[in-house]
Amino acid sequence: MTLEDWANFSNAAIASATAVLALAWLASVAQWAFGSKAVRAERSARAAEPALAGAAISGAGSGAGSSDASGATTTATTDAAAETAEERSDLFGRVALSLTVLGFLVLLAGVIGRGLAAERVPWGNMYEFATTGIAVVLAGYLVMVVLMQVQWLAPIVLGFSVVVLGLSMTVYVPAGPLVPALDSYWLVIHVISAMVAGAGFLVGAGASVLYLLRTRADARGGAKGYLGRLPKAAAMDQLAYRVTAFSFPVWTFAALISGPIWAEHAWGRPWGWDPKEVWAFITWVAYAGYLHARATAGWKGRAAAILALIAFATFVFNFVGVNLFFPGLHSYAK
Repeated sequence: MTLEDWANFSNAAIASATAVLALAWLASVAQWAFGSKAVRAERSARAAEPALAGAAISGAGSGAGSSDASGATTTATTDAAAETAEERSDLFGRVALSLTVLGFLVLLAGVIGRGLAAERVPWGNMYEFATTGIAVVLAGYLVMVVLMQVQWLAPIVLGFSVVVLGLSMTVYVPAGPLVPALDSYWLVIHVISAMVAGAGFLVGAGASVLYLLRTRADARGGAKGYLGRLPKAAAMDQLAYRVTAFSFPVWTFAALISGPIWAEHAWGRPWGWDPKEVWAFITWVAYAGYLHARATAGWKGRAAAILALIAFATFVFNFVGVNLFFPGLHSYAK
């Protein structure tokens, strides 16, 4: 295949992966919708049991057998509806996971094709960083699904992935050689570590969002529907902390070690207060503050979740806002 063939293959694969992941997102939403329906049906059945028992007692002396039969029929119907909804929820869950795996593999093929078309690592501009970054996010998510059973994060992870892949088309540039500043093996080391950290930050942010929604629902009388099928709030809070604690050292290496070394090779100085460098440091400070608050001040719950989301917002702005709105040595990433 020629370089042009690889470029066309990559474009088609990435577009196809976006469509497949969009279907996976819809399936994940359907999974939780039917799951919520099953929860409501089960609650209706439980609520009907005391009334049915009372009717049976009161009717025992009067021979009201038709009332008992009617109540039993209603309960059986509700139980059957709950079972059907649960089966459909499980089906859509399997479909969502299968489509996620398929979308990841197709996206990975597109990323590899882009690298072959450009004859270099495929993360030399915003389009390539977005597509490769989402491939890393999906890989990390699928690993966590196997190890930690975090399928409940699917709507957020898949929704974020589809939005980023869609927006990446707006900054598409044809495959080509790297600009001189990027032509260094430190680019590979720096960007891979940044992507791995970003995948963890996304999972932590998703868990923090759902934690806030779950605790708010619990405070109003109990979580229902989708929120009612989530893990306990404390478990989501702990997951957010664990993945952030893992990702932070990786980000430290990316922002404060490999990044400055790469800058030294590219521009002859390790630090120059370029907007990208400043925002990378701001992100580091925000996550350091989050971990420090949890470790020393005992922050948990709502305050910690909000701080984690603020830190994630600085991370997103670092890789989107800075490139789009601020000039600097990293403006090549547009």
